[in-house]
Amino acid sequence: MRDFTPFKNRLLKNARHLKKWAKRQQIECYRLYDRDLPEFPLAIDLYGDRLHVAEYDTGWQIEEAEHALWVQAVLIAACEVLQLDPALAAFKTRRRQKGSDQYEKTGQLGENFVVQEGGLKFWVNLDNYLDTGLFLDHRPTRAQVRNEAAGKRFLNLFAYTGSFTVYAAAGGAVETTTVDLSNTYLDWAHRNLILNQLDGPQHERVRADVLQWLTDAVEIGQKFDLIVMDPPSFSNSKKMLEILDVQRDHVRLVEQAMQLLSPTGTLYFSNNLRGFQLDPTLAERFNIRDLSAQSVPEDFRNRKIHQCFRIQGK
Repeated sequence: MRDFTPFKNRLLKNARHLKKWAKRQQIECYRLYDRDLPEFPLAIDLYGDRLHVAEYDTGWQIEEAEHALWVQAVLIAACEVLQLDPALAAFKTRRRQKGSDQYEKTGQLGENFVVQEGGLKFWVNLDNYLDTGLFLDHRPTRAQVRNEAAGKRFLNLFAYTGSFTVYAAAGGAVETTTVDLSNTYLDWAHRNLILNQLDGPQHERVRADVLQWLTDAVEIGQKFDLIVMDPPSFSNSKKMLEILDVQRDHVRLVEQAMQLLSPTGTLYFSNNLRGFQLDPTLAERFNIRDLSAQSVPEDFRNRKIHQCFRIQGK
């Protein structure tokens, strides 16, 4: 069994630094540890008074029984340092997910509970799905959307559980359209709006293949003032007509989204593909600002967890 002392010391140091910062930021969900030590290849996030621990797939060969003991020791050590209940901690092994895997259940049963961020509330679940319902690395971009949303028509593509929609509605968007392929996540988005007393007929939810929906929306001339598009790196879901590869397909995605944008509107385009390269021809037609460095929040040690671009017409 590995020596846990360096791990506990690092986690305690991080927690002491971030606790005051999180209070000032009005957040209770944030990253405490992200592969700080090579022998502990973990991402540890705090959700209120519960821990979500994800083990990165390093390719190490270890017996299942030995791994189970190590997992238990990790949870006990982390919860001891943070004075949390290990029975409420979730542990997952994070591997590259393809296709509809992001929508699959983990086989574990966990409870839905509410967390707060920036004065808003969100339902999360640390066990049932591969992700929790709230992507913490997009926190600054969510805040930016709220700041810009007043009086605007907002479109959320590949919307997941609708956190961007909640922020836009809270910021005074006159209408929102939330598009995702999963009924599970669209229902989740609805519950998040209700939780914040923001639900209403002006907030439309659409279950659709975004690639097809974009084509149809362009054909009928729909227009929006503010768009967020955060596609998966890759998807070959059986529910989609085409395979999505964000590196290959992003030019088409951006071009179609820009056709839906009002002349003075803004598109926020982001993705989590490591090594993603924005096609340089897009900059010939649109004003593009790379926000990646400033859009990754302070609690993320990995400054390359996503790329984010602000795109406007010329």
